[in-house]
Amino acid sequence: MDYEIKEQNDFKYIETGGDGEVLLLLHGLFGALSNFQGIINYFRKDYNVVVPMLPIFEMPIKEVSVSGLVDHVTQFVEFKHFDKVHVLGNSLGGHITLLYALGNAEKIDSIILTGSSGLFENSLGSTFPKRGDYEFIKTKTQATFYDPTVATKELIDEVYDIVNDRNKAIRIVATAKTAVRHNLSDKLHQIKAPTLLIWGQQDTVTPAFVGEKFNELIEGSKLVFVDECGHAPMMEKPKTFNDILEEFLKELATKRTATAE
Repeated sequence: MDYEIKEQNDFKYIETGGDGEVLLLLHGLFGALSNFQGIINYFRKDYNVVVPMLPIFEMPIKEVSVSGLVDHVTQFVEFKHFDKVHVLGNSLGGHITLLYALGNAEKIDSIILTGSSGLFENSLGSTFPKRGDYEFIKTKTQATFYDPTVATKELIDEVYDIVNDRNKAIRIVATAKTAVRHNLSDKLHQIKAPTLLIWGQQDTVTPAFVGEKFNELIEGSKLVFVDECGHAPMMEKPKTFNDILEEFLKELATKRTATAE
């Protein structure tokens, strides 16, 4: 199902307009709407699923940073007049989720992280790959998943096009560098919102021990491993991912109802 990308006040986003609470999805450096297709389709009726396009490639180069993207999300939530949000982030999107939550605790219903950066992550390498090296990009994109066939030609081509666009490549590197400098190990104890960690058991970008460390540092968080799965469980194991997320959200709703009574 295709969704219209709305453009308002310098924001680009999609919104399903479901009747329920807001489920805000934050993508990673190489994120695309296709990454969240399974979540959007599954939750669109019971939740207002919203996906802001993070302006990694549009921001002035001097402003390109994780902090700049967090500011963008903050301004977007204010623009939409959302009272509270469930925030789900994959990879860099998880990092942004945590920084947003640390600065806006009153806006957070819950936090869902999957393959999040913020503690440790393997990147494309110590230097950015040579432009034009399609096979290198294909291998690296496939390595993101346990099952390399999940990396469709369309996805590989998308990553390849980013790498071969000098303007985009510079911004990818700049953003990744600021992410490494924004290690959150000494701040995660401040997170008090209900937190779910969904981790691919075979994630090679943010390995299993990273999920375990997040679980240790975020008090009361719940960690669920998905077997035969890499860095993007919502793409590689969509049904399993959605089942885990749905159970978590329903448990929160039940607790909230019990507390209100």
